[in-house]
Amino acid sequence: MKDILESTIKRLFGVDCNVDLSRSVDANFGDCSTNIAFQLSKIVKSSPRDIARQIVEELNSSRLDDSIDKISFDGPGFINITYKSRYLINRLNAEWSEQYGENNDGEKKTVIVEYPSPNIAKPYSVGHLRPGNQGWAAKRLMEVTGWTVVTDNHIGDYGAPFGMWVVGFLKFSNDEKLKDGGVYELGRVYIEIKKELSTEKTRGEHDLADKVQDWLLRLERGDEEARNYRDKFKKISLDHIHSVMKRLEIATDYELGEAFFAPMGKKCVQNLLEQGVAIKNDDNSIIVNLDKYNIDTPLLIQKSNGAALYATTDLATLIYREKTWNPSRVIYCVAAEQQFYFKQLFALSKILGIKTELIHMWFGLIDQISSDGVREKMSSRKGVVLMEELLDKAEVMARNLVKNPDVDDDDVKAVALGAIKFSDFTADRRKNILFDWNTIFALSGFSGPYIQYAAVRINKIINSEKINDIDTSEYDYSTEKALIRKLLEYPSVVKKSADNLEPHHIANYLFDLAKESNKYYENVRIATSNDIEKSARLSVLRKTSYVLKHGLSILGIRVPKSM
Repeated sequence: MKDILESTIKRLFGVDCNVDLSRSVDANFGDCSTNIAFQLSKIVKSSPRDIARQIVEELNSSRLDDSIDKISFDGPGFINITYKSRYLINRLNAEWSEQYGENNDGEKKTVIVEYPSPNIAKPYSVGHLRPGNQGWAAKRLMEVTGWTVVTDNHIGDYGAPFGMWVVGFLKFSNDEKLKDGGVYELGRVYIEIKKELSTEKTRGEHDLADKVQDWLLRLERGDEEARNYRDKFKKISLDHIHSVMKRLEIATDYELGEAFFAPMGKKCVQNLLEQGVAIKNDDNSIIVNLDKYNIDTPLLIQKSNGAALYATTDLATLIYREKTWNPSRVIYCVAAEQQFYFKQLFALSKILGIKTELIHMWFGLIDQISSDGVREKMSSRKGVVLMEELLDKAEVMARNLVKNPDVDDDDVKAVALGAIKFSDFTADRRKNILFDWNTIFALSGFSGPYIQYAAVRINKIINSEKINDIDTSEYDYSTEKALIRKLLEYPSVVKKSADNLEPHHIANYLFDLAKESNKYYENVRIATSNDIEKSARLSVLRKTSYVLKHGLSILGIRVPKSM
């Protein structure tokens, strides 16, 4: 159609042009449209509407391509093309494969995706819900676009939290309490020592703070008592983190935390000093100036007492990853609050000559509605904050939603996770999201369970209606056209989502596809169709089922067997 439009314009106006056809969102304006008449307006000295009318009249007076149903124009001068349903199904069938929607944009390239990267100083909280969800979606988007993906859970298992744990444990806890409370006792101790440190600072004192730093330095020197505390606390915390990640159905290939990189980081700092890249201040702290990249604040890469920082371990991580995997890209799934730090880190990487493309895939906060009806940041003072509590509550709500006692626990868990995870993708990741227990489980709104239910209904039809594929060349597919149009969009939606690391486009698309499939379900009978109709309709439904399942899998959501 593009060639026909271009040749028609050349014939009418003597102008060579490049016609762009865009897919129409609203079927009332055809299947695709072009604004070429607006571009021609200044050249041919006529209104866009007049130009569009001439082009449409010329096309309609000639023999239209067999694929075209009609060509029209509307409004100020848009040209709309409507294809025949038969043409669209032929296109879909020609493009269809077992990997429909996927592409090879990242072929022969490696990407490292870092998520969810919790700190081990406290229980897994909802604060790491988004890193896990967005990180998993980034991983899947890279996989379905041909990248070789390496995932790393960059655990926060080093630095001040360790010293705070030891000092807090000795001051507020004991082995018996730790045995009974596990990670939640560690979380309580962490909160208590933070309060004490804050109070101490207000008084202008630093005894506890000095003890915290002393334990950290003892650990760095290889002190046996310090290592024993670290190993005991770390095992309790990691067992908990792995348990929660399993419930969230996320995992990573590696778990190279800060402790792994700290010794390397200290050596890297010394190398930078020797090379003149880093500067030692009068108080013995070490910095790297980033003026060259228009960043006024230097990056602190080692404390005055010689202790390592995030930047120390991240410096080593950059170098280690480049040497180990030689990635083309590294994606850090970390919240918006760290934007400036990553700007500094990425500037440092350029100074080091790191060639890898570094991307901070940042996202907003999780909000909730308070008891007063006010939207506010979700926190421990205002409701559920522990991930295990959130998952427990979600599973109870999912069971209440499903109602059918025959639905097994695995399917209930799939619905619970579908509700929680989908809420993360209801808007651009850069925006704060609203976690509302009522809306995330709505079966009639923009929610994970709504899409899961649409997929379950389709699968029920597919599984109950058995018929061999037969010749459907005489069937016009007009009843299925809306579904077919939507299915044809999927590859471009996946590409756009991957190119921009914006998985919410997948969520929006799946919701629209689910709406179309529900309309179809309500209006078209399969069981009472003749064999040709049944074969054609089941073929479209199988493709719809595949796309719903494939798209949800990118978001880390399973389709239940039943609901």
